[in-house]
Amino acid sequence: MLKNLTIKNYALIQELEIQPDSGLNIITGETGAGKSIMLGALGLLMGNRADVKALFNEEEKCIVEGTFDLSKHSLQNFFEENDLDYEDLTHIRREISPNGKSRAFVNDSPVTLDILKELGELLMDIHSQHDTLLLGNAGFQLKTLDAYGQHLELIQNYQIAYQKFKKALHQYQSLSEKAESLKKEFDYNSHLLDELKALQPEKIEQYELESELQVLENAEEIKRKLAVAYQALNHSDLPALQLMKEGQQALQTIAHLSPRYEALKERWNSSLIELLDISQELEIEETKVEADPTRLEMVQDSLNQLYKLQKKHVVDSTEALIQIKDDLQKKVDTVLNLDEELSTLNAEKEEALQIASEIALQLSQLRQKEASHLQEEIRQLLGDLGMPNGNFEIHFSTKELGPDGLDAVQFRFSANKGSIPKALKEVASGGEFSRVMLALKSVLARRAQLPTIIFDEIDTGISGEVAVKVGQLLQTMSKDLQVIVITHLPQIAGKGQTHFFVYKEDSGAKTISKMKKLSTEERINEIAKMIGGQNPSESAMNSAKELLHL
Repeated sequence: MLKNLTIKNYALIQELEIQPDSGLNIITGETGAGKSIMLGALGLLMGNRADVKALFNEEEKCIVEGTFDLSKHSLQNFFEENDLDYEDLTHIRREISPNGKSRAFVNDSPVTLDILKELGELLMDIHSQHDTLLLGNAGFQLKTLDAYGQHLELIQNYQIAYQKFKKALHQYQSLSEKAESLKKEFDYNSHLLDELKALQPEKIEQYELESELQVLENAEEIKRKLAVAYQALNHSDLPALQLMKEGQQALQTIAHLSPRYEALKERWNSSLIELLDISQELEIEETKVEADPTRLEMVQDSLNQLYKLQKKHVVDSTEALIQIKDDLQKKVDTVLNLDEELSTLNAEKEEALQIASEIALQLSQLRQKEASHLQEEIRQLLGDLGMPNGNFEIHFSTKELGPDGLDAVQFRFSANKGSIPKALKEVASGGEFSRVMLALKSVLARRAQLPTIIFDEIDTGISGEVAVKVGQLLQTMSKDLQVIVITHLPQIAGKGQTHFFVYKEDSGAKTISKMKKLSTEERINEIAKMIGGQNPSESAMNSAKELLHL
């Protein structure tokens, strides 16, 4: 229950503070005086988005603070789950700075807007004229029925199952689409893979093959040059090795005469050993080199095939070809395994669909059971609201499985005896719409055990005796919860325990909205004005007293 509301620097409100009664609170005032501004401020406490344009003074901070009595409502679990300090008198504060930054606090602990919104939905229901228009919407009607049934856990279980089904369906459809694309590429990829498998790039050492090709292509020249070098060392007119040996013997005879000669001898010996080794290798290499046309052709073919595939795949190494081969193998394998994978995903999809469908069926059965109770309650309330022949029905039809189940519901209504109920939005007048909505809100508020419900002109389209009956229903509702009503009707205003009057003051540089709690005499005068105009007659004053039971 809202115990205290403070609004500072919001819209046309410079500063305002009210203490609503625990029962039926009435708010009246001229059109445009700012009655609905209070609803906007309360919306901020319920987590609505803030707009810096709503600041009365753009250089100062806007503060909206509400104190709520939670002592008769079991909300301790919510506070524990969100790590908040619970207090019977809980303070909710919302601040909007001139730079647009918004902050929210519950008992002085900062909270996110999501938490604030969740808490707000447990504390208040604000009904606006927009909600009445929504009553003709099928989605809103289904949500209304679910709110009445209060089968939240089953709905949550269904939504989890439905999302699991949607995920499985998406995976199956994605793979199916991918399969079509891959299958189109399968033949081409298989051809590319076969080419690379035939080449076996992992067994090819490109550098060694290219070196071998150089030798094979120049075999005769290489053999001849190696022979010339060997001859120079061993078999020429003055063989290098023979000369080196003679020099070795000469140095050997004088080496002992000087350390310098000993060093020269050692260096000479080393050179001779190196030349002997070169001579042996020249002989070996010369015997290895043979002109081999068959091998030459094989090496040329291997390299030509390698160069061809490197050019085809726009790479320049065997390592890159090996990677391409592995990638192609994976693509080919994927297609070959697609049927099995698709079968597995399809089974998962069907199982998820079955589970979601079973829960949706349970939900549908529960909804239909609750719908019969809701119909009866609304019919009785419509009689209390001046429509003794009013008929209200909830029609069910089955639709494709969706986020809210299998049900499509339609609220049907007829105001006159013998008339067949039709879609509410097609047959109800503005006043009838208002009374149906009031009846629904009355039932839902009682079911949900909401501390506070606020009506913004729920009396649209009604007058006379019907207005009296609407006032009586609001008065009855206020026995179980706090009701705040913005109204233009004296019949409803007269039913309130507390009456607030909203007015504009133009004395300063800006127009300011103010609100005050009316005394008994002020209430008589205000209701008389609502009956007879700005200068009410004695008859209007007497009627006002009669409405207030004075």
